Amino acid sequence: MKLNKMIDHTNLKPDATQKDIEKLILEAIKYDFFAICINPSFLLFAKPKLKHTNIKICCVASFPFGTTSLEAKLAEIKWLIENGCDEIDFVINVAHVKDNQFDKIEREFSRIRETTTGHTIKVIIETCFLSKDEIVKVCKIADKCSIDFVKTSTGFAKGGATAEDVKLMKESISSKTSVKASGGIRTYDDAIKMVNAGASRIGTSQGVVIAEHSETNK
Repeated sequence: MKLNKMIDHTNLKPDATQKDIEKLILEAIKYDFFAICINPSFLLFAKPKLKHTNIKICCVASFPFGTTSLEAKLAEIKWLIENGCDEIDFVINVAHVKDNQFDKIEREFSRIRETTTGHTIKVIIETCFLSKDEIVKVCKIADKCSIDFVKTSTGFAKGGATAEDVKLMKESISSKTSVKASGGIRTYDDAIKMVNAGASRIGTSQGVVIAEHSETNK
């Protein structure tokens, strides 16, 4: 298992600067991470710097609350695709789940999937706000709509990824859908717990710490 190739090396801080993103890119190249995960405003800055590498660019959409309209989400996602983004992590509208409006969730997932043919799409379901039953329902809808990944967290809510939730998410989807664990994953042991629970991608700002520990303990 190459843990580095499961990592989306992430900086989504609202005060991140171009210098911070350039550091993220150089670290991603050095440690050969799968992707960097950044805010949309840095896409055009990052794209040429990764042009001759195999490292993907992942951007977030409707981040961090997911409460924009479907039309706004689609417009943002279309712009990201048109400007060379490889993968998109969009945030669910948690209120729709809490209001039992799963028809709206399915419509959103379906429309976003139609808009993103050929691109990897991950839905951030923000597990800390959901009951176990709600997690299962959302994951099953994502699977039905051919969303590529269900993702635990933005990292900006009251809680992040737990092995228990990752396991539940994995059990709620078919083999065509995967789990991305993110939020609070700061160490090698944290990452391994998530992988063992069923995650095949890890979102973390501590990719360097995790990769260096992995190399040291080969």
